[in-house]
Amino acid sequence: MVELAFSILAADFAHLAEEIAAAERGGGTMVHVDVMDGHFVPNITFGPPVVKAIRPTTQLPLDCHLMIENPDAYIPAFAAAGANMISVHQEVCRHLHRTLQLIAQHDVLPAVVLNPATPVDSLIEVLPMVHHVLIMSVNPGFGGQQFLPLALEKIAYLREIRHEMGLNFRIEVDGGVAEDTVASVVKAGADMLVAGSAIFQPGRTQANATEFLRLARAAEAEMLAAEAE
Repeated sequence: MVELAFSILAADFAHLAEEIAAAERGGGTMVHVDVMDGHFVPNITFGPPVVKAIRPTTQLPLDCHLMIENPDAYIPAFAAAGANMISVHQEVCRHLHRTLQLIAQHDVLPAVVLNPATPVDSLIEVLPMVHHVLIMSVNPGFGGQQFLPLALEKIAYLREIRHEMGLNFRIEVDGGVAEDTVASVVKAGADMLVAGSAIFQPGRTQANATEFLRLARAAEAEMLAAEAE
């Protein structure tokens, strides 16, 4: 079933626990934490102390997306802070296989991320190791960007590869996923949807999450019905 990994990058940081609770009441099942270092991407956001502060406020899995250089140096700290999943960028990992092993060794689910210009085929060798693959549908660094349609082809291709290889990793998509794009993303094959700006809104967070998931699951049902014919 399609899940919502709501991105706290778009939340009100002064009321973060309440914002997370509202998104959860709306059906969100994962807290997506965008970690940026100002080097790999042109923004600075959260570090392990923020993850540690969030951990006691929710029972939901913490999905930590490391948009940083040298992630190996920080994986132990994010694991200790309470991350349940850690995703790293193919573009920054010199030894991707070893980095994914390091994540797993810390009892955290490993995942890998592709920027818009990075081909899916670059991941073939590590796909058996990962919990999910995150397809970026914007260039990473800032929230609220416009969805890049080229991501749909990558999602669909990745879904084909998953079937051909007999694997069960999940497909996550992040960037510009909102009410006008969610159906096409789901029909392409994504089953973990990262959304921030589309969810967090004063007084509307719970309702936004509920409506977002309604659209996503309607698209999923339509896709499954078409496949069954």
